[in-house]
Amino acid sequence: MLQENKQSAPEERFPITEADIRFMREAIRLADESVERGGGPFGAVIVKDGEILAGCANRVTLDNDPTAHAEVNTIREACRKLGSFDLSGCVIYTSCEPCPMCLGAIYWAGISRIYYGNTRKDAADIDFADDFIYEELDRPMESRTVPIIPMLRAESLRSFRLWSAKADKTVY
Repeated sequence: MLQENKQSAPEERFPITEADIRFMREAIRLADESVERGGGPFGAVIVKDGEILAGCANRVTLDNDPTAHAEVNTIREACRKLGSFDLSGCVIYTSCEPCPMCLGAIYWAGISRIYYGNTRKDAADIDFADDFIYEELDRPMESRTVPIIPMLRAESLRSFRLWSAKADKTVY
């Protein structure tokens, strides 16, 4: 009889430690402080080798920047400190489940693990809903709310050919 190859839940594979609690509490503190300063209720810290490398809050309205989410800001800060775009071996603690943009940034940065506090439903309950983005990503391009129109592909491919031929490129 074949045995089902079931993977255990993340919280079973990565039991939460006192250090994890301390790091999450720092992300929550940053979120609370952000609200007091007029920012959004989100905070995040990135940890490497048991030490906080970077910690930031949401600054969307403060900076008039829709990409200034806590996770993205923290990734940017951690990369500056390390002098690298590669955050492999780092862990992120974020006060809320990452939105699609932040999740993409976390994956691109190579972060090894994500711990979060509030759920995306908790965020939706206070009018920070991002389900519409998940729904858009599941739709065919021609059915999306924001039109996506291809053009000048042949000319655009020139950059890709240049990249492919470049011997001294930094692959990421």
